[in-house]
Amino acid sequence: MPLFQKETISIYYEIRGKGYPLLLLPPGGMRAGIDFWQRTAFNAPEVFAEDFRVIAIDERNSGRSSGPLPTVNPWDAYLADHIGLLNHLGIEKCLVLGMCMGASHVLRLLHKAPNRVAAAVLEQPTGIDEANRHIWLNMWKEWGDTLPTQRPEIGRAEFEEFGQKMRAGEFVLSVSREDIAACRTPLMVLPGIDLVHPAAIGHEIARLAPNAELLEPWKEPSELLPATIARIREFLQKHTVN
Repeated sequence: MPLFQKETISIYYEIRGKGYPLLLLPPGGMRAGIDFWQRTAFNAPEVFAEDFRVIAIDERNSGRSSGPLPTVNPWDAYLADHIGLLNHLGIEKCLVLGMCMGASHVLRLLHKAPNRVAAAVLEQPTGIDEANRHIWLNMWKEWGDTLPTQRPEIGRAEFEEFGQKMRAGEFVLSVSREDIAACRTPLMVLPGIDLVHPAAIGHEIARLAPNAELLEPWKEPSELLPATIARIREFLQKHTVN
């Protein structure tokens, strides 16, 4: 089982295909992992392995990955996992595609380590707007109620602190609007169409980022998906750095 291990952290990953590296940061909220791609509009690890060296992961404490709950600065703890894995694999620069919460992790990576990313795709980014604000405060708690059975050494107070810290921000949670406006990395944004992934969040990211392009409609009707996949592939290949 391929693992990136550092101290008490263990990150499970899978590599498919060959070519320029494409890191996939998965959907699934606090349960984000490789298996969640099978529930999405298209299975990115399978689809893009035809053209790239695809690296898919289970996020910390999801699937086959584990680690402490980072209650001080959780977004940067996840960022350290992602950069640590790239270093472990000897990857200096890569393409990145993130979906749902994965898109917020991508934006954190672009803000903190822009030199590691050639271009990025944000698939139905999640975030807080006035329509969904009421659901965000407790969204993590179902995960927080089940994980203690697997990790009895972590106290309930730690889960509470971690959950609140992860959702203490605004907008896309991981970075500010000013951070996105300062991002020079080429972006492709595929807005969501539901309460957890508001279209308005995707639209604002695309408006703020100076090198972003918006792709919509892309998901419905399903007949659009082959063209969507082709456009994403074209975008990623265009920004492959030799």
